[in-house]
Amino acid sequence: MKITLNKILLPILFVLVTAVASFGQKAVKTDNVKLKLITDGLSHPTAMAVTKKEPNLLFVCEQEGRIRIIENGKLIQTPFLDISKEVIKNEGYDERGLLGLAFHPNYPTNGKFYIYCSAPSQKGKGTDHQSEVREYTASKNNNKIADKTKMRKVLVVDQPESNHNGGCLQFGADGFLYISLGDGGGQNDMHGEYGNAQNLTNLLGKISRIDVNKIPYGIPADNPFVNTANVRPEIYAYGFRNPWRFSFDRKTNELFAGEVGQDKYEEIDLVTKGGNYGWRAFEGVHSYRPADPQPKEHILPIAEYPHTEGISITGGYVYRGKAIPSLSGKYVFGDFMGPVWNLSKGSNNKWVRTKMSISRDPGYWHIYSFGEDLKGDIYMLTVLLESQKGVLYKMVP
Repeated sequence: MKITLNKILLPILFVLVTAVASFGQKAVKTDNVKLKLITDGLSHPTAMAVTKKEPNLLFVCEQEGRIRIIENGKLIQTPFLDISKEVIKNEGYDERGLLGLAFHPNYPTNGKFYIYCSAPSQKGKGTDHQSEVREYTASKNNNKIADKTKMRKVLVVDQPESNHNGGCLQFGADGFLYISLGDGGGQNDMHGEYGNAQNLTNLLGKISRIDVNKIPYGIPADNPFVNTANVRPEIYAYGFRNPWRFSFDRKTNELFAGEVGQDKYEEIDLVTKGGNYGWRAFEGVHSYRPADPQPKEHILPIAEYPHTEGISITGGYVYRGKAIPSLSGKYVFGDFMGPVWNLSKGSNNKWVRTKMSISRDPGYWHIYSFGEDLKGDIYMLTVLLESQKGVLYKMVP
């Protein structure tokens, strides 16, 4: 997410509607997909996760600081976790809050799970808040309630501004926890001489990888900068502005990230170990600050789209479910303002972006996030603008 003030939403909406009218939309192919309402009883849903221990439960983060459980399609009223008094989230639009959730691969036996949240900072001037990755444990007596007394802070990062927090958590097939952090916020990554994203001495503008089985955490031996002087060894990849949502293809283990752009372009990156994705020297495939030192051999996005089609990318998942064969192997993602696309590899290894029929015009909803269940089916987490309801949908035939 990247919109910083509610009052700019209407002008942006006008620009998008005007752009659609002026330039038209790409043809929508018949994709035989519709959305099934799971619940509309949520508030600002930011992330969804599942666990093999309870395949009939969906866990959804609410930005205000709660994790809700949906059991067999019904929303349970008592939150799995409620830390709303500990989390920063202002009324109206705010990029802070409870932003990420991931269950430990051994959750069925150890009951551990991890969240990413925005918490107050005690450092005063120069720090807006701190991003915290916390570990919690489910109650031994009730698997639908977390034990808050066993919380530990795994990783704490100071944030200079309120926006560009990243906030996605995912465990890879390697068992390590991957964490996305934005560039520190504001605009144009104006932090230090050349911004945070290209500065390897901090974790801002990076995707990091850590071992949560060690206290407070360990560094995987094959992290790309583990033996490099004056570089944070947690870093897995860098050069990001705001990788709001990322995910692994459960079949290939490829890591896809939706990277929120600045002025003109949104991008999708295929993230590789040690990769530099170019921000702030580049936005998408385009030069952005030519006066900056130009990153050598930086990795270009596999796809991008201009701000005539959307303003803030919401990364999704590669579809590996069985119910919708036409989506198999395609990366499904959206834009905050309403469109939904899928991305597939075409001829000459070029990726083809196709708009899906479940898209909505600006002004209908905001797409906050996507989720994936144990069967590989994909969910959409949205806020309906007229009612302000937080809604969870499932993509079905």
